Amino acid sequence: MALSPTQRSELTITASTVAARPRIDYPSRPSQPPRDFITLLPPELVSHILSYLPYPTLARASCVSKAWRAIIDSDAVLWRDLLKNTKIWFGGESEDAFANSIYARRRRELALNPRPAKALPLPHPYKILFKSRHLTRTRWVQNPEPKHVSFPAHGSSVVTCLIFSHGRIISASDDHSIKVYSPSTGEQLLQLQGHEGGVWALAASKDTLVSGSTDRTVRIWDLNTGKCTHIFGGHTSTVRCLAIVKPEWVDVEDENGVVRKEKWPKRPLIVTGSRDHSLRVWTLPRPDEPEYRSYNPDDHDADPSEACDTDENPYHRLHLEGHEHAVRALAARGRTLVSGSYDSTVRIWDIITGGEPKWVLKGHSQKVYSVVLDLGRNQACSGSMDGTVRVWDLRTGDCRHTLTGHTSLVGLLGLSPSHLVSAAADSTLRIWDPDSGELQFPLAAHTGAITCFQHDEFKVLSGSDGNLKMWNIRDGQVVRDLLTGITGVWQVVFEGRWCVAASNRQDTTVLDVWDFGLENDEDWVGEPPNGIYDDEDFEEDDEEDEGAYKIKRLMEIQDEEDDEQEQADVDAMDQDLVPSETESLEIVDMSGSQEDSVIPRRSTGKRAEPDGDIDIDDDSRASASAGGLDSDTDTMSQTEPRWEPPYTRASSPSQPARSSRHARTAAAPSPSRRPYLASASLLPPPQDETPTRPRIRNPNSRRQR
Repeated sequence: MALSPTQRSELTITASTVAARPRIDYPSRPSQPPRDFITLLPPELVSHILSYLPYPTLARASCVSKAWRAIIDSDAVLWRDLLKNTKIWFGGESEDAFANSIYARRRRELALNPRPAKALPLPHPYKILFKSRHLTRTRWVQNPEPKHVSFPAHGSSVVTCLIFSHGRIISASDDHSIKVYSPSTGEQLLQLQGHEGGVWALAASKDTLVSGSTDRTVRIWDLNTGKCTHIFGGHTSTVRCLAIVKPEWVDVEDENGVVRKEKWPKRPLIVTGSRDHSLRVWTLPRPDEPEYRSYNPDDHDADPSEACDTDENPYHRLHLEGHEHAVRALAARGRTLVSGSYDSTVRIWDIITGGEPKWVLKGHSQKVYSVVLDLGRNQACSGSMDGTVRVWDLRTGDCRHTLTGHTSLVGLLGLSPSHLVSAAADSTLRIWDPDSGELQFPLAAHTGAITCFQHDEFKVLSGSDGNLKMWNIRDGQVVRDLLTGITGVWQVVFEGRWCVAASNRQDTTVLDVWDFGLENDEDWVGEPPNGIYDDEDFEEDDEEDEGAYKIKRLMEIQDEEDDEQEQADVDAMDQDLVPSETESLEIVDMSGSQEDSVIPRRSTGKRAEPDGDIDIDDDSRASASAGGLDSDTDTMSQTEPRWEPPYTRASSPSQPARSSRHARTAAAPSPSRRPYLASASLLPPPQDETPTRPRIRNPNSRRQR
């Protein structure tokens, strides 16, 4: 653009004027180093600023420096707000339980491996929870090809129970066995044998497994060794349901109406329900407490319901009677137990004081098949053959809601912080609001009765004839089919990245395992389906009850017997006369002698009666199986007993082997009904012992006191 002569003249004058002005030299400021505002601002303001950042940006920001990582990872308010803003905060109870579990796990790890003094602070549990829930919400939908392994299990028998606990798959069957598998490889890690009937109830806590069977016994197993450490008798029919009740803080209202927090129970308990119309409460044995067997498992003529007295069992606490028919389902937390029975009633019990039930809830017109306990809302829910679900008030015993819509037996119930899910024989599932009782979504895509399901706050997995489906719990739509074209699905469980299903294909039982995680998802921590963790180590309350006294007394007796046996071993080594292999001992009364003399005598060559270990062909065992998932008939009256391979522990110089002795408690048992305290054999196991040819000990060979 060309300038006119006038404009050119004005520009020249202006430039000259500016150039003629004196130059002002301002003092130069020294260069300032950049300031890290994240480390300088107050923590509250930093949390507020960071709360505007999405998760991917926060993840990148934590990589800027160690200081930024320490601030971001340890900010509880930041991650709590992020959980709420992304709608994966579920009220606070489940979040607090997760945080307490992480803290307990860290305490154990720090006790073994102290952290360096200059190490970065560990991330707050809410950050771990956010990442785990974020992965749970996205990976299960967006991972099109999760890792998948299948392997046979239990022959062609029905899988009656399936749980996933501490990286183990544990399955039980009506073939009398329990098996433990690795989820990553499908390798069978353990086979737990001993029950003489189908196993219909399982629960696990850390390295301890509890099982209930049609043989009327409750057994405790060590999942590290596969050893059966305890056998509890007392029920006179099938043990159909059980639960482990772990200590937790619960609201307790006193006589004046004052509500306060108390931890109940003081130590973990076992609750069992049976077809004998009753429930029993037991103390869950600790690993360092004495082994106990209500009867000698080597005595195959013994009846578990008649050969034992629960008064002699130091682990037995309560016998709850009142139901008029079989106990089909139970749920317990804190000190509250809810039981459902074929007598069409639901009963509420106090598992600490026992006695009469607090409430007898009547309203169902037919058998009760399922119950759940919702302590947060102070209510319990029950499903019945009458096709309804009832919600009961634990304070008053009144029925808050009657949920209708199912047209057949409601056999399964599940509860999460925001959803109550019911499954019925009418081939549908229904999602309810546990607060209002309103129906949120019906899930109707199956063609047969629902045989199993599990849900969380994101999804529902359900099995029926021919397929296993995954649903979005927030809109009720099918997300994907995990299994199709099979005979039936018996059980399904999931936790975190893992999903396990037991199904039948061409008369073969198969376990399918899916891993929805990717290579960088190692810190994906799953939440247990019931929201109860067992990472915390609980210490028993200072106040001792009768059960605690009996257990301590049993430990003292066992220590005394160990001392006696050690002294007996020393005395035996000090004997001057040691017979050879071809000699036997004969006690001869020497006339005129003040004591008996032991004289060696040559063997006559006659074959002695067997008094040690006898091999029995496995083919001689009789077998039995239940007719179906709900065929929980007591098989003891129909089948021969299955023999249990006795557990043998080799003795060592530092640990002398214990002899077989009867367990004694504070109240001495009668000679005819004395419990059996298993111990290691003094003899090494025979070389030809195999899993299919177990070693059977003659009970008459045990040294009696």
